[in-house]
Formats: sequence, structure tokens, C-alpha cells
Amino acid sequence: MTEDPGHVPGTASSRPGGGAFPPVPALHATGLRRSFGGTVAVDGVDLLVPAGSFFGVVGPNGAGKSTSLLMAVGLLRPDAGTARIFGVDVWADPVRAKRMVGVLPDGLALPERLTGRELLHYLGRLDGLDGASAARRADDLLRLFGLDGTGRTAVGEYSTGMRKKIGLATALLNAPRLLVLDEPFEAVDPVSGAVIRGLLERFVADGGSVVLSSHSMSLVEELCDRVAVIVAGRTAREGTLDEVRRGESLHDAFAGLLGASTANVEMPAWLRR
Repeated sequence: MTEDPGHVPGTASSRPGGGAFPPVPALHATGLRRSFGGTVAVDGVDLLVPAGSFFGVVGPNGAGKSTSLLMAVGLLRPDAGTARIFGVDVWADPVRAKRMVGVLPDGLALPERLTGRELLHYLGRLDGLDGASAARRADDLLRLFGLDGTGRTAVGEYSTGMRKKIGLATALLNAPRLLVLDEPFEAVDPVSGAVIRGLLERFVADGGSVVLSSHSMSLVEELCDRVAVIVAGRTAREGTLDEVRRGESLHDAFAGLLGASTANVEMPAWLRR
């Protein structure tokens, strides 16, 4: 029997005798836990990202969002828990799993002395592309993000927003099925932000899957169809956007989960007028 390249071995589109199997999730993480010294950063995070979804991850600073995503894509080994990308265990078969995902981590470190074009070409070659294909993809991505005029500028001279865009370009270089992006819009100007939004929406429309971590509730509401709220290292709520909001705005639902309200802010006496 010829294997369907669109399916992970061990799964099928239909059962013998009829009836479809559930689609394999783009990302399925269960029970992720991680401590640093005596500090528990993540304490049982579960994430279920259906294939073809635009999935938002929100939470307060220090809640464990970035740590959870790093574990989910195989860049940080968890103390406990599992993570699968399209059914492939990221720790049992890391090479195969990572070929299906593009990642933009928070605070991505980049080679400072390479130009943007050199960086993309080099990474393309490391990923197995021939020289011509790597060069073509590098030029396409530089043009896509409006960086084609800076292809000979060293990355160390890039602005914060430019570094964010070249980081996103590296995540797209291997034509992934899943994108996992930690604050991709941070420090990006409005015009570039609109380009990135359009790109991500088209990526999902074409069958890709996106996981987006952001502090912008309005952005998550506009882009995402599913959301997970992480609080104190745990998944406090997860589901469709409407299931998470429960009739409120995402901002108010998020504040309610934290037990926070702007009405309860107590100003120091010395700041009052």
C-alpha cells in the first residue's frame, strides 16, 4: 500500500468499514512540567492545537508561556510531560518532528556578523537545501518582509523590529506545516505588522497551523480561533475563542482568571493629584 504523505504513519483518513479518524493535532502537549532550581516555572500545561487552527496563548508575565512553548517544540527538555507535532513525539523522533515546525522564540539570538541574506542562505543549507534553492528562498523572504534593501547589512546593525522580521523569516525557511511564534509583533512597526498579519492569515488559509503567544488581547481576538490562558504555570482555560471569553471580552475574561481589575488599582498617595 502506498503511504499518504499527508498523514503520519500509524494514522489514517478512514477506518476499515467506514468512519473517519479524528485529524491528527498540529501540536498536542500534555502535562508539561519544568523547574529551574527550586522554582517551578511550568506545572502541568496542556495544549491541544487542531490542524489548520490559529491558536493564541496568553498569560501574565512569568506565567510560563515561553517555557511551555520551548518544551512543546523540543527546544527545552521538560521534567515531565509529552509533546507531539502532527503525531510525532518531539523527543523520541526530534529530527522528524522539527522538520514540520518553524519557531520564533522570544529573545532569539542571531549571528551578529552575518547579513540577513547570509543568515537565511546558511540556515537553508543546514536544512538540506541546495545552494540555488537556499538563495531563492532567502531572496523571497527578504522581499516578503521588506528587508531586500538590507540584504547586505549585518544583523548586528538591525533595529529591534528588523530582527523580529528576520527571525520570522528563519521560521518560515523550511516551509513548515506549523508555526510557533512567541511575540512576533513586538517592536514591529504598523506597516510591517500588517504584512505579518496578512502572511499568517494566508498561511492558515492555505492549510497551515499557527500558535501565537502575545500580550495583546485585541490582536489575539482578531486573529485566533482558539485560545489557551496560562496562569501560574498551568492551563487555566482552553478552547474556542467564545468558550474562553464566556460572553466577555478576552481582556475581561483574562482579568477575571487573574482576579485583577483596573478598578481595584490603588494609587500611592504621592502620585495622587
